[in-house]
Order: sequence, then C-alpha cells, then structure tokens
Amino acid sequence: MNERMRSVIDARGPIRIIGVVGMGYVGVPAAALFADATEFESVLGFQRNSASSGYKVDMLNRGESPLKGEEPELEDLLRKVVGAGKFRCTSDFSEVVGCDAVTLAIQTPFLDPEDLIPDFSALIEGLRNVGRHITEGTLVVLESTVTPGTTVGMAREILEAESGLVAGEEFCLAHAPERVMVGRLIRNIREHDRIVGGIDAVSTARAVELYRPVLTTGKIIPMTATAAEVTKTAENAFRDLQIAAANQLALHCEAMGVNVYDVRAGIDSLKGEGITRAILWPGAGVGGHCLTKDSWHLERGAQVLGGDLWYPHGAESIFGVARAINEFMPHHMVHLTLEGLERAGRPPRGATVALLGWAFIQNSDDTRNTPAEPYLAAMEAVGAAVRVHDPYVDEYPGVEVSHDLDGTLAGADVVVIFTAHHHY
Repeated sequence: MNERMRSVIDARGPIRIIGVVGMGYVGVPAAALFADATEFESVLGFQRNSASSGYKVDMLNRGESPLKGEEPELEDLLRKVVGAGKFRCTSDFSEVVGCDAVTLAIQTPFLDPEDLIPDFSALIEGLRNVGRHITEGTLVVLESTVTPGTTVGMAREILEAESGLVAGEEFCLAHAPERVMVGRLIRNIREHDRIVGGIDAVSTARAVELYRPVLTTGKIIPMTATAAEVTKTAENAFRDLQIAAANQLALHCEAMGVNVYDVRAGIDSLKGEGITRAILWPGAGVGGHCLTKDSWHLERGAQVLGGDLWYPHGAESIFGVARAINEFMPHHMVHLTLEGLERAGRPPRGATVALLGWAFIQNSDDTRNTPAEPYLAAMEAVGAAVRVHDPYVDEYPGVEVSHDLDGTLAGADVVVIFTAHHHY
C-alpha cells in the first residue's frame, strides 16, 4: 500500500463533497443518489454550457429532470435534494477544486467500428476540465465504459499533465463502470452490485467509500481498474451475444416455417440444478449507447494491451459475429416488409408505412443508435412514405416524429412496431 497516498487521504478526511461530470442518463441519477446519502454534505453536477445540452443546468437547478420517459423515483428525488440544498448544477468546472471526489460519466462511442478507434474527444475534454482543478487527495472515478487500459493509461496521463499531481501518490484514480438501463436508473444503481477498480489499493478503498452509501441490496466487488474495464465491456458483449443467438434462432425458425416463440418457450422450460438455458427474445435490432459499441471496446482492449488472441489471426471473434447479426436485423425487417407488401399486391413505391417506436427501448425517449433509423432509410430508398410515431420522443434530426398514434396509423399499408412502448 502506498503510504504517501494513505497519509494524504487521512489528512483530507472522509468524502464530503462530490462532483459528477456529465448530466445524462448515468450522471443525473448518480448525482441525486449521492446527494440523498446522509454521509455526504453536497453534490455538484457539472454540465457543459453547450447549445445541445446547456439547458440541463437550469432544469436541474429547478429540481426538474432533463431525462424524458418513465424514470421511477428520479423526479421526486431531484426535487428533494435540490430543495434541501444538497445538489446543484453548474457549467463552471473551477468548482471541482472544492470536491473530495469527482466522477465522470461521458459517452465514449466508436465513429467507425471497422477501425476500432473510439471517439474519446468528449471524455478527454472532461478529464482536462477536471484535471485542471483537482487538489491533493481528490478521488477521480471514470464511470464511462472505456477500452481496457484507459484508466491506467490515457486518463491517468491527462489528469497528471493537467494537475501537476501524481496518480497513486497525490490523488486517487479508479474505474467504477455504470451498470444502468433507462427506465430503471435509480433502482439499478441501488440494487446492482458495483464493480470498483482502483489503480492501487488506496484508490480502490477510497472509491468503495464513495459508492457504498448509495447501495441498498447491491454489494461492492473490488478489483483492479483494468479488470473493472474488462468486466463492463465483457458483460455487455455477452448480452449482445445472447441477443444475437436469439435473433439467429429466429432467422433459422423463419426459414423452416416454425414459430420461434414456441421454440423459445420450449427451450426456456428446461430448468433444474446445473441446467442453464436462459434465452432472450429476438427483435428488430439492438440500439442504445452500450451494446452497440462495447464489444468493440473489448476487442480493442485485447489488441492495444498487446496480447495474442487465441483464435486464428484475422478471424473474427464471436463477439464481432454477434454484432453483425444484430446489425442485420433492421434490414431483415425491411425484407419482411417488402415480402408482406408483395403478398398484398402493393408495390413499395408509394406505400405508407407506420413505424411505431423511435426510441431504442420501451417507455423511454432514448434514441441513441436506434435500429429504427436504418429501417427508415432503407424503406424510403425504395420509395415508401414512412410515418414515425413515438409518444416519448419530441424530435430527432432529419426525422419528423409524431405523437398522434391514430393519425400515424390512418391509411397505412404497413404497421411496423420497433419499440415495446406500453401505448402499443
């Protein structure tokens, strides 16, 4: 254990003031839960004053959630912590100087999965903004899903360069990946086990101190920072793989003229000690910020950390195959639509398609990487007129989204349900 780091932490005392960078689906509920914990004095939310997201600062300071869709407990909790003076939001990163711990929950997409190079520009900006203002004894935690090796590599380098401090000796650094799903954000943070990995034992212990107060049934699982990064990317890659298996089964059943839902029920019925036959549901594709790119973070981690992969050089891993299957499903929906129109004697050009659900997940406004988008583009390319309805989504670049379900359905030749909103 680093005695210098330990003495710095002992001199600083317990974590009292927390900063949360990134007021999105991860940062907002995390900030609200930190602020509600009696162990902490106050929480600052940090949000860039940008054209696209600067509005969140005023909303949050009024106790209003900028997240749409159904998020049980979140709105009430925000009003409570704002009213109690325990939470406020700012775009002034100089206030990081007063924080004992700072978490970063910033998106880390891949611009092009072909080259497996992540777009860390927003994360880098966040790290620089934080690094300029941290002081001795500050804990910095990456909650963003990142390529394995990022915390001990890029993040550490940026923070040290900006602060003039040394990680592991003068400030703590850890990775504690978020594990939430829209529609159940508060519950997930409280109840899911929390993976916590520091760059050293002192950093891990300090991060455990930060997260333990917000857990109810969840427990802390400590490990190294890189192991934590692998854990998060791998659990999402595995879920993507499970979905791909269900989708591939659906394609096989369709080819054989068999109802995949009957087959799924049969498979799922086999239960007992030592038997695991968990099977997910097939669908129109996979969307969201996580599953669509975390397999690539895992793949890239295996490359950049220098090890040889077990499968033959140049061969695609099973995770890459899963990604290809799930990315194919919206195009298969196009195929099914065109087949249906042909059976009905209706040419696609001039046909009216009612596309129900633009968000990638039910009862939410989250449209990130929605599988409905490639479907829309393909149907418009063959001359169809596509009407999009979503009760939660107000706008989307280049797409008119209606809240009028009856109007969307009126006179439609095809109805395609992409999202399981309860309205449908």
